[in-house]
Amino acid sequence: MAGQPLRLTFDGHDGAELAARLDLPTGPVRAYALFAHCFTCSKDVIAARRIAEALTAAGIGVLRFDFTGLGGSGGDFASTNFSSNVADLLEAAAFLRARYEAPRLLIGHSLGGAAVLAAASEIPEAVAVATLGAPADADHVVHNFHADLETIRREGRAEVDLAGRSFTIERQFLDDIETQRIRDKVAHLRKALLVLHAPRDEIVGIDNATALFVAAKHPKSFVSLDTADHLLSEPADAAYAAGVIAAWAERYLDADRPAEAAEAASGVTVSETGLGKFQSMVRVGAHRLIADEPEAVGGFDSGPSPYDYLATALGACTVMTLRMYAEHKKLPVDRITTTVHHAKVHAADCAECSDDRRGKGGRIDRFERVIRVEGDLDAETRSRLLEIADKCPVHRTLEAGAAIATRADDES
Repeated sequence: MAGQPLRLTFDGHDGAELAARLDLPTGPVRAYALFAHCFTCSKDVIAARRIAEALTAAGIGVLRFDFTGLGGSGGDFASTNFSSNVADLLEAAAFLRARYEAPRLLIGHSLGGAAVLAAASEIPEAVAVATLGAPADADHVVHNFHADLETIRREGRAEVDLAGRSFTIERQFLDDIETQRIRDKVAHLRKALLVLHAPRDEIVGIDNATALFVAAKHPKSFVSLDTADHLLSEPADAAYAAGVIAAWAERYLDADRPAEAAEAASGVTVSETGLGKFQSMVRVGAHRLIADEPEAVGGFDSGPSPYDYLATALGACTVMTLRMYAEHKKLPVDRITTTVHHAKVHAADCAECSDDRRGKGGRIDRFERVIRVEGDLDAETRSRLLEIADKCPVHRTLEAGAAIATRADDES
């Protein structure tokens, strides 16, 4: 399930402000993906939306953005070329790396597919690349305005019609794209590759998929998109491609996580993302989560608040403690659910507090647990389980208080 998407901006290769959207799952973030849209398209094309939905449902955050001069991004499209698109992709990867985590999955549609193949070697953290309707040679895109090539070469530029819209194409675009060698990049990719292509694609022929697949080394996979058109304009086709990518990517994204977790420094690391007032990235071994505050207090509401995480710790510890007790006593407990509510109350109104605590006055933090135990249990056993809940280690820590030592990071 996806959380509230974040609309962001970052600087492109030439300093132009690029419009981006980050789709985050509602739970822990397993990994991040970077999506590159098709030639003259935008980040909001249907294929990009569907793929982002499928990946967030699988716990993967997806950053998609508009290349320079397109969609909501700044800059002049006429001054861009294939190399500048690759440079924008690298800036997007750097943005993710600095604010969250470097992308481990790269996805490109059409010319965006060729761009991610060209950029992949410069994103070492990426372990898998998926392309949709991608050309095997970047200069394939000139077929879209073949009739204007002579004018562009003679006069230096021309207005061309692409998908019903007018764009200025300059000679530097042609000069740049003729130097690209995508198949050479694929041959030395050293990352898992998934090639998705429709046999009836009239814009980029299926022979391009064959060329990419042959050039690639294993692990590589090919999936036919059957009757889909080049833009995957039918929602069912886009949803199918999205589901395939999400399922395929899982084995590669998680493959090196155990080793990464073992090498990770002990403890929990929380770093500001630099987005909004409060949003932070939480790293716990191989796990990635987002912490934030509600919109009402100035946050994005993109993740649980610190007190939500504290309540989560209490609830999780309670469930685990009761499960261990039930297993030890061989009790017929089917399922345990704990709901935790947190509030700041006046000490004088806290019925659960000791007389000494109420006498000190002021406001205190009050956590209320509502425990549901499903199973064929008598009243005495259920009452005993509530007593056991109080033995949860986190419960005891919260009641007793804890010593917190603070020191400066030597590297700061």
